[in-house]
Amino acid sequence: MHADDSPTFIHAGFASAKALVENLGRPTKDQRHIFFDRFCGKLYQKHFKGAHRVLLKDGFEKKRNRDYEFVEPFSDLHATFPEEGMDGFGDFLIVGDDYIESGGPAYAIAIHLTFIDPAQDDVMKIYHFISDRQDTPLDPAGKFAEALAKMIETLDSHESNLLETDAVEEFRSLHNKGHFPGLGYVKKLSMNHHIETLADYFAKAT
Repeated sequence: MHADDSPTFIHAGFASAKALVENLGRPTKDQRHIFFDRFCGKLYQKHFKGAHRVLLKDGFEKKRNRDYEFVEPFSDLHATFPEEGMDGFGDFLIVGDDYIESGGPAYAIAIHLTFIDPAQDDVMKIYHFISDRQDTPLDPAGKFAEALAKMIETLDSHESNLLETDAVEEFRSLHNKGHFPGLGYVKKLSMNHHIETLADYFAKAT
């Protein structure tokens, strides 16, 4: 039925791997299988050996902004996916996979930036730069300035391991201008930084 196609299967809850393989036929490199590790263990994944396999993990632990530590672990999958028997990897950037319907003004503003730590076998970690004021939902622009000042101080220490990406350059520009672009744009810059950091890592590896 799909002999002339190169289908991609996303595995995120289906349990009968053996039955699926029996219906699909022998796995080949023309098939791509993406496994969300939260739902697909090693016994499930092994049935698709021979296909192009990608492991997806959520490295971002979602908390209230005020509850984050300054630095926390994120993931090592970018460095270990070959040892996992995978051809690629994926994550959910700095937003996580959990969908939350509730929302509203934030009491604390946080800027999340990932970095790779060469002193610990290139594990990826994440900084959480959090505003000083956390007791009311008022003045998001002022709270952003507080969080951004902490980021700039960390960057200028030259000991942060943060990559000076295009996104970081834009954060520096916002700091210099004293401009608050809105929380959605701040999140976009953090996501761009994450992608740029991984792209730089693989560019250097090759």
